[in-house]
Amino acid sequence: MSDATKDADHTGDGTRAVRAGLPEPVKHEPTLPGPVFAAHFHLPGEVTGPYTYGRDDNPTWTLLERAIGELEAPGRDDVETLVFASGMAAISSVLFSQLRAGDAVVLPSDGYQALPLVRAQLESYGIEVRTAPTGGDAQLEVIAGARLLWIESPSNPGLDVCDIRRLVEAAHAQGALVAVDNTLATPLGQRPLELGADFSVASGTKQLTGHGDVLLGYVAGRTGEAMAAVRRWRKIVGAISGPMEAWLAHRSIATLQLRVDRQNATALAVAEALRRRPEVSGLRYPGLPDDPAHKVAAQQMRRYGCVVSFTLPTRARAERFLEALRLVEDATSFGGVRSTAERRGRWGGDAVEEGFIRMSVGAEDPEDLVADVLRALDVSAE
Repeated sequence: MSDATKDADHTGDGTRAVRAGLPEPVKHEPTLPGPVFAAHFHLPGEVTGPYTYGRDDNPTWTLLERAIGELEAPGRDDVETLVFASGMAAISSVLFSQLRAGDAVVLPSDGYQALPLVRAQLESYGIEVRTAPTGGDAQLEVIAGARLLWIESPSNPGLDVCDIRRLVEAAHAQGALVAVDNTLATPLGQRPLELGADFSVASGTKQLTGHGDVLLGYVAGRTGEAMAAVRRWRKIVGAISGPMEAWLAHRSIATLQLRVDRQNATALAVAEALRRRPEVSGLRYPGLPDDPAHKVAAQQMRRYGCVVSFTLPTRARAERFLEALRLVEDATSFGGVRSTAERRGRWGGDAVEEGFIRMSVGAEDPEDLVADVLRALDVSAE
């Protein structure tokens, strides 16, 4: 963990996560109120107050948004957070609320596999889309004249890292906005707003909520016209989280620090074990001291994530490995308390080799998980 981004108020991450977004205590009331199921609210007379109609606001969202804001930007009162029905809803809200025909946007060429679909839609609206890989701050070469720079760091699934501060400074010098997809890092691993970004965007489906039972997304950014446009887009499109999902997410955040620390430590142990296997190539984990991204990651990240990526020699070997695992489920997504892994090439949307594996490390005992991975490698070689 880097000392570069320690909290100004010295409140620990665990304390903050457990108490994030809680309302003021009221005698005989629950410490975390249950979900509010309401399509409309009593509204006699003039339209005043925060809650009028269920597509605009909901008290359960309010508490969750406050909780996420306290993690993304602790101690700041100039940051607004908005929750969405999914990570893609959050991503779309920023892109389509900030860009107009004739604008240019820079997207990562090695980012989330849905981005090519986003690119096609943006281009159909007359928006120029440029791409560059995450590593080596390659976006600097194509940023001139862009309206928005979109960063994934670490990238998914390749786990490359870029210097967010450097890219933000370059983008702002040219009048561009910067959004950072913070899904892999979580707010406990990295705070893009503190690094100068205009938006921190994430899929809360992943490690933020961590149980594989909630679809959720969010956008955090400085209060102002840009975030007002994001809020307006949410209202127009109706990409809203249900109250039950929002409540489950808020409940789950209380254990975020416990889960993240366990998963990150075990991910490092798994990566170190994989590093000693001759059949493994292309191993990536930003927490490994010899990882190509480690130096930059250590300057801006406080934790390195729960995802490890590596390549086995062939598609058949990768599939045998996945089938031999006993504690790891063959499933997509990442960040859950139960470890998952998949041969990423089966989706066809990522520029990866046929034997490429993305593994999400869960909360199992480290010794058990490492032993299972090594045993599966042995079995799959036969």
